[in-house]
Amino acid sequence: MPIKPVLLLGNPQLREISEEITKYDNQLKEIILDLKDTLEYLQKSKNIGRALAAPQIGYNKRVVYFNLPENAFAMINPNIFFKSLEKFQVWDSCYSFDVAFFVKILRHKEIHVEFMTENGKKTQVYVDDLAELVQHEIDHLDGILATDHLTDVSQIIMREEWEARFKED
Repeated sequence: MPIKPVLLLGNPQLREISEEITKYDNQLKEIILDLKDTLEYLQKSKNIGRALAAPQIGYNKRVVYFNLPENAFAMINPNIFFKSLEKFQVWDSCYSFDVAFFVKILRHKEIHVEFMTENGKKTQVYVDDLAELVQHEIDHLDGILATDHLTDVSQIIMREEWEARFKED
């Protein structure tokens, strides 16, 4: 499938609430394949990133695709049904920011998520080590961007400065 352009900060489509997937058909397979191909391209070209949400490439659907070193998978209609009271600070960026800058925000340390697999199987998972990533991607499905969580404007940093100061090798 073709590499899709990523909608950038300021595009009103990023603020829309995504529609639930009701059919596990060829359209869903196309969305997942477009997410996969686009994410793999972005990971290679930007040298950063782990996931992509359907709204970021123009699909107003509740689908997220993850491409992690140990696993690649899609979450269909994900819903966070538990968030720990404990939060932590994280430097967050986004392909919709062209990964040009990072914002330091709070995320829940642990979450429980319910979602459907691409085969229509209902799944529940406990997430801790990737909790900030899953929250970020599900936020996209609700028209929320990482910048919306920013409470202190001094907590914005350009990518080059972030890499010099904070990036782990």
